[in-house]
Amino acid sequence: MTKIAFIFPGQGSQQVGMGQEFIQTSKESKAFYEKCDEVLQFSLSNLMLNGPAEELTLTYNAQPALLTTGVMVAQKLIDAGIKPDYTAGHSLGEYSAFVTSGALSFEDAVLTVHKRGLFMNEAVPAGEGAMAAILGLDAKSLKAVCDQITTEGNIVQLANLNCPGQIVISGTKEGVEKASVAAKEAGAKRAIPLVVSGPFHSELMREAAEKLQEVIDAIEIQAPHTPIISNVGAELLEDPAAIRNEMIEQVYSPVLWEDDVRKLLELGVTTFIECGPGKVLSGLVKKVDRSVKTYCVHDEVTLEEVIEAIGVSQIG
Repeated sequence: MTKIAFIFPGQGSQQVGMGQEFIQTSKESKAFYEKCDEVLQFSLSNLMLNGPAEELTLTYNAQPALLTTGVMVAQKLIDAGIKPDYTAGHSLGEYSAFVTSGALSFEDAVLTVHKRGLFMNEAVPAGEGAMAAILGLDAKSLKAVCDQITTEGNIVQLANLNCPGQIVISGTKEGVEKASVAAKEAGAKRAIPLVVSGPFHSELMREAAEKLQEVIDAIEIQAPHTPIISNVGAELLEDPAAIRNEMIEQVYSPVLWEDDVRKLLELGVTTFIECGPGKVLSGLVKKVDRSVKTYCVHDEVTLEEVIEAIGVSQIG
């Protein structure tokens, strides 16, 4: 029997025009974009469909945009008879998993991630924080490098443990620069600065988490009908209190994506479907285990390909 996980991308996967084909052909899909605009009280959908890309990339726009597209795509799959056994999302993508799994209403999620983006943007002034992808160095060695730089007065830490040989670090601009140099001296193949607006998933985001606490305390969270895999602990999230804690802790904690994938494999997942623009997560899954099937759904063509490849009759 096919076991399926829906996986949802985070910031960086946004694209101008994302979801356009679906909303042009489906009133149900278009309703997600309209509801997003209604909740935020401005036309984010116009920005999603027409750009400019620079404005869409701003964290407080990118977050609700990716959430809306991810949830809309997941609903298209469910309507076609393809339902997930588990859900997981990378950072911001975890909110799409919460909605798809029934833990959080779409409206509450849209407003929460928009505010999450605003708080993250405010936490560290532009230019003071940074992130970089470190390739070819194990987590233990890279953590030792980051700990040493932090001890010297420049905060830097592991932020995204994405797959074997790819770990993102986050912290102050100087901390990330020094850790990138030290990582290469320790054996890393490359250190690639990331074009981001802040030092996400680092201690520098605690202020944002504190502000977000008030927002999250005010929303209703249900027990999910589909289990979610946690970014923070790579464990099943099935309790509303645990989900509430996850929303706060993941703002400043590392994303354990490789562990998430391994947990899903351990649970018997054989098929991963990336819901939304891009193929980043599918690529990371393949680097953990090349034998699993991965699909990316972002338009009618890819949706039909998944329906044909999986076959609704195979799903138990």
